[in-house]
Formats: sequence, C-alpha cells, structure tokens
Amino acid sequence: MRIRPVGAHALLLDCTSPDGVPEADLVDAWRAELWRRREQGDLAAVEIVPAASTVLLDGLPDPAVTAERLIRWEPAIVIAATARRGRGEHNDGTETVVPVDFDGPDLPAVAEHWGVDVPAVLSRLTRTRFRVAFCGFAPGFPYLTGLPAELALPRLATPRPRVPTGSVALAGPYAGIYPGASPGGWLLVGRTDLVLFDVHADPPARLGPGTPVRMAAA
Repeated sequence: MRIRPVGAHALLLDCTSPDGVPEADLVDAWRAELWRRREQGDLAAVEIVPAASTVLLDGLPDPAVTAERLIRWEPAIVIAATARRGRGEHNDGTETVVPVDFDGPDLPAVAEHWGVDVPAVLSRLTRTRFRVAFCGFAPGFPYLTGLPAELALPRLATPRPRVPTGSVALAGPYAGIYPGASPGGWLLVGRTDLVLFDVHADPPARLGPGTPVRMAAA
C-alpha cells in the first residue's frame, strides 16, 4: 500500500495486492475496517470512498497522524482480506434483490463471448452473488463484482449516445446498473425499475459499497 497526500486534508490509499490477494478484496477489507474504526472513534474522516484499487479518506483533521495509523493497521487488514476471501465473506448488510427484465440487446454478444447460449447467460447472472465494490461514473452507479475473471467482457467499440435509466449492463469484470439515462459503452443485458439514486433519500444511493446484490428475473 502506498499513501498519497491529496490536498491539505485527504489521503489516497493505493492498494497493491500481496500474495495473490485480488485488489478488489484488499480495497474492500480496507473500506470495511476504516468504516468500523470510524464508527468506534479510532478514525476521524468525513468521507471514506473506495474505488477499483484505491480508497480515499477526506476531511482528515491531521493527515500525517492518520497516515501513521494506516501503516500500523496494514498488516492486520491484509490478513483480514485473505481470511475474508477464504471464507467467502465479502458483503455487508442485507442482500438487495434487483428484479431484472432480461431483454437487453447485447445478450447474444455476451453469450458469444462466454461460449454459451442466452439461457445460460441468464442462469449465470441470477446465480451469481454480486457485491457493490464501489460507485462511480454517475451518482449511484454501482460497480458489481462476483463474476469470474475469465468472463470479463470488452466494452462496445462505439458507446451508445443514450443508455436508458435502469439498464443492467456488463463490462470488464463488472456488472453495473445505470441510475439515470446517459451515454455508455457497456453491454446491455436487461433493465430494472429499481430506483438507484434519489437526492432526497438517506443515503441517496440505493446500492452503496459492500452491499450484497442478487439479480432475479422479473
């Protein structure tokens, strides 16, 4: 792990996986532990924001002191990441079931990439236990992990100018759900009516980091 200062009150943890621990598992272990330590008063941070291979801590009263603590916590967190992976514990809280109409235009392309038929794609997606690794791209857009690495998919060569709200899509190692209409280059496999982002809700994002997710045929 490398600790980088960001401005006057933030630190960026750049996670590098040791001994074959996937970066996503290491980032998730850091996120869970940092949230826990903040709740019990061991860490003062306004924001703890995970990404694909980093965790941002913002609103720190003393970044230098926090950096020293992070260095002391690192060995235990690496052990925790390894243990959680071994036990299959990667989720926080109650599972959210996302009802999906699997009628996306890119289902045949996904089936071709995976070397199966379309029903097998649907079976894989509904059997997979996903987890929200982080949110990004647009407010409330969840990056869902859980698919095997060998099923990673390329993005479209030319992004669509408009992807409808609620579109369920795949790209790289992730599944994702578009919380609002936007351009996008992911492969569309279905759609859901579940509201993913509401500025008046607390929290605004329906699927936050660590949330377990299961897709169910609507």
